[in-house]
Amino acid sequence: MGIYLNPKNTGFREAVNSEIYVDKTGLIEYTNKCMNTKQKYICVSRARRFGKSMALEMLAAYYSRGCDSAALFKGLKIKKSKSFRKYLNQYDVIFLNMQQFLIEAEERDVTEYLTEEVVCELVEEYGEILDAGNKGLAAALRRLYVKTDKKFVFLIDEWDCVMRERQESEGMQKKYLDFLRNLLKDQPYVALAYMTGILPVRKYGQHSALNMFWEYSMTDQKALEEYTGFTEDEVRELCTRFAMDFDETSSWYDGYMFKRFHHIYNPKSVVEAMSCRDFSNYWTSTEVYDALKVYIDLDFDGLRSSIVQMLGGGRVEVNTRSFRNDMRMLETKDDVLTLLIHLGYLGYDSGEQKAFIPNREIVMEFENAMSVSGWPEVMRILKASEELLQNTLNGDADKVAEGLDRAHMEAASVLEDNDENSLGCAIGLAYYSARKDYRLIREFPAGKGFADIVFLPLPHTGKPAMVVELKYGVTVDAAIQQIKDRQYMQSLEGYSGEILLVGINYDRDHPDKPHSCVIEKINTM
Repeated sequence: MGIYLNPKNTGFREAVNSEIYVDKTGLIEYTNKCMNTKQKYICVSRARRFGKSMALEMLAAYYSRGCDSAALFKGLKIKKSKSFRKYLNQYDVIFLNMQQFLIEAEERDVTEYLTEEVVCELVEEYGEILDAGNKGLAAALRRLYVKTDKKFVFLIDEWDCVMRERQESEGMQKKYLDFLRNLLKDQPYVALAYMTGILPVRKYGQHSALNMFWEYSMTDQKALEEYTGFTEDEVRELCTRFAMDFDETSSWYDGYMFKRFHHIYNPKSVVEAMSCRDFSNYWTSTEVYDALKVYIDLDFDGLRSSIVQMLGGGRVEVNTRSFRNDMRMLETKDDVLTLLIHLGYLGYDSGEQKAFIPNREIVMEFENAMSVSGWPEVMRILKASEELLQNTLNGDADKVAEGLDRAHMEAASVLEDNDENSLGCAIGLAYYSARKDYRLIREFPAGKGFADIVFLPLPHTGKPAMVVELKYGVTVDAAIQQIKDRQYMQSLEGYSGEILLVGINYDRDHPDKPHSCVIEKINTM
């Protein structure tokens, strides 16, 4: 066993011995199905701290010849699979952490340094076939295959770090991609190649060296959805075990969604929250907000409007197909939003092809980024939101209308349209501070239709629920009547306590005081 060739199972052992370990070994059953097939090239791209390295350590422990890992999988899901024994510790594994090679190579060529390191270990293991004169890694592996029929499992972590951290070095990037293509594509010694990174592999400029890979990304994880983060059932179980409130956990860390699993949680943040018995901003604390600030400040038509809509609880359409998976070649608003999806700052509904801010943790990150940037109008709305919420809870409809006048005027300078949708976004933004005590749901399924905005109080806050109906050029009484006629309150059937019915109308014919409001209190106890 070595550092790169057949590494020890220490990483996975530490994971299963940890206080919190969520069983994701079902992934092994999937990779076993891909072994020695046309689907053997797998590239999984996810945001930071979404368990990519842990998955590789698990795969290394399972496949690596020379390890005795059977006991580590006792009681785990993969143990029930028919393929478990077939591949357990049966392959030579080459484990490459590209971040490590990039750092250690310093001024040297990263691919030459990698080749030197890995070939050295191959010679130590197969000295009767190879010698130090074998310069190329692919050539050495082909020679081994010819002499022994041995195939290898390649596990590559941070595959895209060269693209992310050497963005200006196009020559270096091309050489690196050519190296990976020569190492992996159509090579007889490849049994499985599993790469992870933040970005998918295609469309780096005009270079498609790695087009043999099947991509599993934050826009479509395909069969690997449940291994991307923690599922709702897994988080419920953790909340029960650690006596943490599930609804508040969801408010903080839920929001990533795919086609089958609509509730995927940030694993890093959930583990931290359970361990500390406290809800806080854990995932984004691992990176300064400057990274987000750079992208949301880019001067693309419609970008600011889209950010404001999402801050207000809305969703925006995104064409993710035009993105070239390059952090430098950003040409449109859609490119920026797609990059933010891959970085984990936005969630993505592939059915509707819309992006949104997933949870409270990420909302706070946007606020941090905007607070030191050129977003004064939005920051004024956010700072005034606490007063607006308090006036609403007090039933002071006149002050609420005045507050909405100011908020909508500020938001209108950023939003592209001045219609009912933009009104909803502006109001969602105006009630920004409510997110600490409420779950804000736009177009909430309710009774015989959809309530425009519903504020569901988090447990133990002591706050009333709020059902908000927006009208455009009608009357506030019509808004309240619609809440009653369409029985929107029935959707809160499980809720016991005070409900505020908030009717809001916007009348553009009265530009000095365009908003009017009426608030009714209903007690369901």
